Amino acid sequence: MEEWPFHDGNIHNLLDGRHIDIRQNCRDVDHSLQMHSSVIRRFALEEELEGHQSCVNAIAWNSSGTLLISGSDDARINIWGYSGRKLLHSIETGHSANIFCTKFIPETSDELVVSGAGDAEVRLFNLSRLNGRGLHDGATTPSALYQCHTRRVKKLAVEVGNPNVVWSASEDGTLRQHDFREGTSCPPARSSQQECRNVLLDLRCGAKRSLADPPKHTLALKSCDISSTRPHLLLVGGNDAFARLYDRRMLPPLTSCRKRMSPPTCVNYFCPMHLSDRGRSSLHLTHVTFSPNGEEVLLSYSGEHVYLMDINHASGSVMQYSSGDVSELMTFTPVPNRREHQPSVSSFFQDGLQKRSNTAARVEKCRMLVEIAKRSLEERTNIFHAIEACNEVLDGNNGDIGPSLRHECLCTRAALLLQRKWKNDAHMAVRDCRDARRIDNSSFRAHYCMAEALEQLGKHKEALNFAVAAQCLSPFDTMVAEKVENLNKQLAVAEAEKNNKASEGSPKSEPRAGRVLSLSDILYRTEGNSDASQDGPRSDREDSDYDEELELDFETSISGDEGHDVESNMLHGSLNLRIHRRGDAIRETGPNGSCGSPSLPSQNKKSAYQPEAVIDMKQRYIGHCNVGTDIKQASFLGQRGEYVASGSDDGRWFIWEKRTGRLIKMLLGDGAVVNCVQCHPFDCFVATSGIDSTIKLWCPTAAVPSMVAGGSTGPETSNVLEAMESNQRKLCRNREAILPFELLERLRMHEFSEGSLHPFECAQS
Repeated sequence: MEEWPFHDGNIHNLLDGRHIDIRQNCRDVDHSLQMHSSVIRRFALEEELEGHQSCVNAIAWNSSGTLLISGSDDARINIWGYSGRKLLHSIETGHSANIFCTKFIPETSDELVVSGAGDAEVRLFNLSRLNGRGLHDGATTPSALYQCHTRRVKKLAVEVGNPNVVWSASEDGTLRQHDFREGTSCPPARSSQQECRNVLLDLRCGAKRSLADPPKHTLALKSCDISSTRPHLLLVGGNDAFARLYDRRMLPPLTSCRKRMSPPTCVNYFCPMHLSDRGRSSLHLTHVTFSPNGEEVLLSYSGEHVYLMDINHASGSVMQYSSGDVSELMTFTPVPNRREHQPSVSSFFQDGLQKRSNTAARVEKCRMLVEIAKRSLEERTNIFHAIEACNEVLDGNNGDIGPSLRHECLCTRAALLLQRKWKNDAHMAVRDCRDARRIDNSSFRAHYCMAEALEQLGKHKEALNFAVAAQCLSPFDTMVAEKVENLNKQLAVAEAEKNNKASEGSPKSEPRAGRVLSLSDILYRTEGNSDASQDGPRSDREDSDYDEELELDFETSISGDEGHDVESNMLHGSLNLRIHRRGDAIRETGPNGSCGSPSLPSQNKKSAYQPEAVIDMKQRYIGHCNVGTDIKQASFLGQRGEYVASGSDDGRWFIWEKRTGRLIKMLLGDGAVVNCVQCHPFDCFVATSGIDSTIKLWCPTAAVPSMVAGGSTGPETSNVLEAMESNQRKLCRNREAILPFELLERLRMHEFSEGSLHPFECAQS
């Protein structure tokens, strides 16, 4: 299929542009040249850094880009020199569990570094005290030790220009602010002396099952970030679908964890609309981050894709939605035409003939791309590239095209998405059909594609309404007549089954007594592999109050030193499970220092809860797979953040054009899983890490540009589309060995006596 240029332009024109106005353009051009599509497509593996003995879970650059820090399952922090690619320091931290996060403290001449780990501790180290020591001279005494968290510390955040404070996000539902000036140690959690008043965010009653539900469960924090341009803004993500933006200036004073508090008001919620009403506890965020300019946020979901959102959207924006908008999106209602008008010819001349010529050329290119996409749709070939062609028209040139071409492209992309059937493609088709109907509310294609999308989602009643509307618009179309007939049959069958169950007196759920369920029964319980299973009616059990249900604590390790079976592509690790009643966790109190009862409104007031407005997605990035680890990052590349990158469970990492979501590069970066992708602050250089014990360094050294390149195990030979389709199958697989953080959803559906499941060896394919 024909290639078309990326939106960063010709690199030679950028270089020539530096001489036109050096005072204004030179800096912008340098930022553009750091990451440019022409050099990204030449990325290849430069070197592997060896120095850890196990998985490398965290990497980060210092502010000047001269040093790289890494944290590993081997409980060591390594400091690497950028210029010589050499290991400068190796710190035996004393952590008793995997290190998940590590950072340089700003404005300390890179002498202070901090780490957070699975032992719930935050440790601070002074590198100047290591002078004269060998690389492996034993444990290093921390300069500060904070033990106030009760669960794993998953992410650390620092503020540009602030050498005194670090923030830690933990799965205990709290985000804590550690000020080195106020103290360098604290008693262990749950001890009688634990009175640390450093809780900035108490979200132990902050998790939401869906947008319409009030927050009432512990939000196990997985990630956090502080804006580099507006450091009062704090972004957090955890074990629900919603990222939260807070203004630190508006938060209440720091508190201890003795009393469980209501979640504070946030500035914005972020969540793609189609994920906001799933009601699945297994859906959660693994990474959240600000763009370099602080105007956008990037969210990476487990079992899902990577999404881009805007921060600055005023109330009433098309990117903002409420609970009612979710159901309204799939409900047939007449919509007014919002037909846009092409700019008049005279308007082109206001800025000169050159603008008119450039716009006409872009419009002609868009027409060509739409024709290519329509031909692929008819021939059922090159579906992926045809969708990217539509993305180029709608996301890359939306301001140049008129309503007719936009409508045609929306309907074409919707039909292509319904043919491809990757995860959430049906939801994306629903969006396109909605936008097409806003342009032309009498569009047969928009109504018919909407019916098809809703049918794929299992929304048969809603699909029938749109199919009937399409039939009214085209009464003699046999295709839509057949669609209406089939939908009526499906609804009749469903109604008959419902009546049979009612007449037989069958219970809504299987009886729980009379059979002992094994862990395998829970792990491998059959689920639907389509979006329909995720969007169907939730059971009464899911809508119930969970105060007396069971909660799962777990500690897991999937590490290189515990074995990786290359032949079978299996990861071997250990899993410790502890099951107790949820109420026990809520009622913990007394001299052991654990939390008291939540200070929340009565559950009888649930009906009065008013769901918050949420910021919707503006772009989606697909092709990778994020189910194997819950520390997988998604990152902006370059000082302008014009590209997005993410690791994947297939050992690859992916780079997309931020504006259009178009895949630019796919590289093999690990023998199992790539978790971390960190761009150098100034150079065209990227560091990645994952399950392997090495750190990979990437730069544009390939002889020719391409979408694929060599990796750590030799030349990449697999087809790009085959790799992406394989990842989609992993996301949608019917019977899969779910991970520990997804076990809770299974366990909630069955009764267990209180006790402990012994550690066992688990394998993740």
